[in-house]
Amino acid sequence: MQDQQNATAGAARLSEEIIRLIRMGPRFRGMLKTGDLGAEFSALMLLPPLHAMGPMRVTDLADLKQADPSTVSRQVAQLVKAGLARREADPADGRASRLAVTEAGVAACERLRTARAALLERALSDWPAERVDAFARLFEEFNSSVEALLRTDLGTPPRENL
Repeated sequence: MQDQQNATAGAARLSEEIIRLIRMGPRFRGMLKTGDLGAEFSALMLLPPLHAMGPMRVTDLADLKQADPSTVSRQVAQLVKAGLARREADPADGRASRLAVTEAGVAACERLRTARAALLERALSDWPAERVDAFARLFEEFNSSVEALLRTDLGTPPRENL
């Protein structure tokens, strides 16, 4: 019983901290020193999975990002216009196109990654390295648990999600 109460209290505290982190998001993004990359931040966040996973259809990218395809389509248009991505024919279906990262897009990914890492390094500069490593492992585990939950249909009773 006490373990359940502690878990519930911990989840409530974590919920508040996640909201706090989300509220800081715009300011954090504003502190990233990347220069003008030619697209909004939300569009730029499509580049890392495209770079890591290779060319894909916009619908697949939307599924991956768990976002509305029309929103992702608008963001993709920004990336193409900025020269960070290009459309290419889908070899599996010549009628469809895929999005691929350009060399400029790869450079933008690296600038974003470097800027994020530098900012987080500053934020965690007083933390011992082993604590940063432990936090990163726990945060990765947390994200995996949330992703697993999001893959289920939250509107369906649990017994039907099996």
